Amino acid sequence: MLAWSVWGLAALLYLIGFYQRVAPAVITDRLMEDFALGAAALGNLSAFYFYSYVAMQIPTGVIADRWGPRRLLIAGATVAAGGTALFALADSLELASFGRLLVGAAVAVAFVSMLKLATRWFPPRQFALASGLALLCGVVGGVIAGVPLRIAVEAIGWRSVMLVSAAATALLAALIWWRVRDDPADAGWRSYAPPVPAGGHAPILRGVLQVLALRNTWILLLTPIGVAGGVLAFAGLWGVPYLRQVHGLDTRSAAAITSALLIAWALGGPLLGAASERIGRRKPLYVATTAAALAGWALIVFVPLSLPLLVVALVLTGFVSGNLIIGFAFAKESAPAHLVGAASGVCNMGPLLGGMLLQPGVGWILDRHWQGESVAGARIYDAAAYQAGFGLLVAAVAVSLMLIVFARETHCRQAA
Repeated sequence: MLAWSVWGLAALLYLIGFYQRVAPAVITDRLMEDFALGAAALGNLSAFYFYSYVAMQIPTGVIADRWGPRRLLIAGATVAAGGTALFALADSLELASFGRLLVGAAVAVAFVSMLKLATRWFPPRQFALASGLALLCGVVGGVIAGVPLRIAVEAIGWRSVMLVSAAATALLAALIWWRVRDDPADAGWRSYAPPVPAGGHAPILRGVLQVLALRNTWILLLTPIGVAGGVLAFAGLWGVPYLRQVHGLDTRSAAAITSALLIAWALGGPLLGAASERIGRRKPLYVATTAAALAGWALIVFVPLSLPLLVVALVLTGFVSGNLIIGFAFAKESAPAHLVGAASGVCNMGPLLGGMLLQPGVGWILDRHWQGESVAGARIYDAAAYQAGFGLLVAAVAVSLMLIVFARETHCRQAA
């Protein structure tokens, strides 16, 4: 139980990070009204989280090695609390954007810290379980940022909700300080830390450059930009206003549908990853599911579906988009064993790059097609505007499909 409580506190920061990632989706109307934003500016405000999150991916691994996960988690939770409070109290777009930037950089430390704690606190056979539960924790955060968040916003306002979120994150920082230790040996327990290789680790920059010289690295970095980015752009920002303005749903119902998309995405990851292991190949299933995601988004964007069929299409598209788990394994196996950390760090940036690029990209296109209608200071976009904006998602997934065709198969074996 001690090991799970230590790991669980790191998982809670990851949950908060996922919550912060998709929270803007259910408060788009309030943000547009308070800051007088159009779609492009709103997309950029939301994407400030991704800007710093992506930038922190490789440095986080280096810092975790130098500081240890405990100090990194305490710093991350503390800065995330401050950034959330700044976002809640901001009286200008610049301050709100800086708050989102701080939050993204801070919560970026959670996933790497979780994995580092898992390698020390759990026996190797439980590492896969801990990794799967990490994804589950993230999706729970995304679901909390759906209907429950909207109910709270309607009750006390978005700024008050974000202040409560900041206080909860500050409390988590205190709990991490009290409970978490880098290694079980620090608390007198058995450690499962793997032995450090003779001669230590290779220089970080050299490892990254060697990984970037591999063709598969670039393919597996760029492919998730479309596939995972489509999910993050829709469920993380534009799906709720689309369902409200085009399909006439209330915000709670729209948030429930985007939460269903996220849940399907989370379920698809481990199931598709296991299927890939079973057949002993990565590329065929990655290509097939990317093609299915392309067909799903094309159907959603360009075919006038009834609401029940739209929900089914979104859930199925979310499920096949979980193939990013195949991509993570694919990337790890494509590099020699001593470069696995660098390969994983580089390729893990792909999904976040998708959110960073596609959220403001869709917003920019929406503003180009705005007909001038507003309600309470929030812009209203018609079906044609959303079709044009979401057409960017279809194009991005099409590029992903073209790229993954050129990847080299690993046959589920580590490169020599």
